[in-house]
Amino acid sequence: MNKGFFERIDILLVALTLGILSCGLLAVFSATYSGGTEYFSRQLWFGMLGITLMMVISLIPPRFISRASYLLYGLSLVLLVLVLIFGKRISGSKSWFSVGSFGIQPSEFAKITTILALANFMTSTEEGFRNLNKPFEFFKALLFVIVPVGLIMQQPDMGTSLVFLSMILPIFFWAGLSPFVLMAIISPVAVVIGALLGTPYFIGALILVGLVLLMFKRNVIIIGIIVLVNVVVGISADSLYSKLQPYQQRRIQAVFDPALDPLGSGYNVIQSKVAIGSGGLFGKGFLEGTQTQLKFIPEQWTDFIFCMIGEEFGFIGSIIVLLLFLFLISRIVSNGSISKNRFLSIACIGVASVIFCHIVINVGMTIGLMPVIGIPLPLMSYGISSLLSFCVMIGIAMNAFRFKNQY
Repeated sequence: MNKGFFERIDILLVALTLGILSCGLLAVFSATYSGGTEYFSRQLWFGMLGITLMMVISLIPPRFISRASYLLYGLSLVLLVLVLIFGKRISGSKSWFSVGSFGIQPSEFAKITTILALANFMTSTEEGFRNLNKPFEFFKALLFVIVPVGLIMQQPDMGTSLVFLSMILPIFFWAGLSPFVLMAIISPVAVVIGALLGTPYFIGALILVGLVLLMFKRNVIIIGIIVLVNVVVGISADSLYSKLQPYQQRRIQAVFDPALDPLGSGYNVIQSKVAIGSGGLFGKGFLEGTQTQLKFIPEQWTDFIFCMIGEEFGFIGSIIVLLLFLFLISRIVSNGSISKNRFLSIACIGVASVIFCHIVINVGMTIGLMPVIGIPLPLMSYGISSLLSFCVMIGIAMNAFRFKNQY
């Protein structure tokens, strides 16, 4: 009986989740130590609720999750509309419902429902996955992500929108999208980045894109059209940049030179780098971080929680946390690859993509490699909506393990 129990529960995924969650609780406790235990207590209680949800979701038969996916997706869209009308504006973004002393962010739960609805759509054919290399099928699938992104952009919340967009390519590739089409979609992003860095980078990016596309040995005319589109996009980069909000422009500038606005957009980045750098190899010790305890970084327990790890536990502690995340993502992808249920397989890839995007952007923010766009670190940053949504996502990955032999 015990053997059967352990065979059906993904013990490794549970252990990794508990490990990361425990690191997050320590970090939140340290970051809020001088101000009381309110944030830590909330994170602890909702962490236990999240683990409970994770375990419950792992037990639900996949067919019920699949059947409910469209309904849940529609409900999340309704909530995204309602938050624009009745939501509370925080830091310029109308993303939250205020419920007593708590804040609920519908976009966090919309990530889950979008993944499930997209996975259901992709697999709702007798042939298996839909043929995404057909333009009509591709754009129908794309709409599942574009609609919530459009609503979230009205809040506005650029960071969450990027997370939604990050799930598209991994899911589409897993479902059979051609690598050539994938490259054609990715190439304008590389060209825009090159154009923003300067003309030599722009030209270099165009040459690189052209050479990579030629390696696929496709029709030269099609390749020429793709390169031409990239040229137009690259030339338009400055115009697109000028249409960003001033605070968004300053955050991008702060990536290249935080000293341009040391008391404004560059402040958090500068203080974050000081905190992580001062931690050295082994850190200053728990509750001994000066940057953390003296609150040099505003609300460090949210988006800049990784600074506390770097300062108080040093390079070794930071690497351990990143390895835990790496193993977590690898396990989720592994569950998706071994699952015979196509719906759960795609859902796992979507979950892994979202978690990976959060980690890259969040850690990138804290070390000055990414703009500060308000992305929490999964299971570690303080936040009820974020914490519960990630626990539910991991519950879906556990579900894929439990029902891996069911079609």
